[in-house]
Amino acid sequence: MSYLVGDKMTGGYGRGADILHECTIAVEKGEIAVIVGPNGAGKSTAMKAIFGMLNLREGAVMLDGKDITTMSPQDKVKAGMGFVPQTSNVFTGMTVQENLEMGAYIRDDDFSGTMEQVFDLFPILKEKRKQPAGELSGGQRQQVAVGRALMTQPKVLMLDEPTAGVSPIVMDELFDRIIEVAKTGIAILMVEQNARQALNIADKGYVLVQGRNRFTDTGAALLANPEVRKSFLGG
Repeated sequence: MSYLVGDKMTGGYGRGADILHECTIAVEKGEIAVIVGPNGAGKSTAMKAIFGMLNLREGAVMLDGKDITTMSPQDKVKAGMGFVPQTSNVFTGMTVQENLEMGAYIRDDDFSGTMEQVFDLFPILKEKRKQPAGELSGGQRQQVAVGRALMTQPKVLMLDEPTAGVSPIVMDELFDRIIEVAKTGIAILMVEQNARQALNIADKGYVLVQGRNRFTDTGAALLANPEVRKSFLGG
């Protein structure tokens, strides 16, 4: 079994209709798994289901062989899961350094070494550490959000559209940093609209359509699949 797996997940928000239908998403340590698909396919919903932000009617979420389906998001963070939402993911009135310190709220040890690792990964954050996060560019805010999640020393890092609204150059830089994070042994699960670029760095890709698995393969194989290219990658 994979290190993290949302297995045959069926569910939605509140009492509304199901958005996910027997959807399965999995990722191993040190691996990048990417969820892609058209708008409304259930990509972010699948990630939120794994993180415990909606109730599943059927299916299970397993982390390192342990059933964590009914755990709250807070407890899942303590179990080793970091989640970076697409929007409202920094404290704009706090400095960069204060944002990172907020990420270490579950720790009672010395986290200065982890902060230095974040600064090594994102040098611009060290340069701007005394600056309010609200004054940063969109790409720099994303770096703060990812850095704050890394402060919890997660075993799994979940990113909901980390490149939304950033320039192609910033997107490439963020993807480079994500690759570096995966190389440290952290499992990366990412939802992305920029499907072609995301699959290019993915060890594993999931194409969702209407809340169901349509294609599952390596990133390279999905990029080479004529049907995937025609239907989801613009030819």
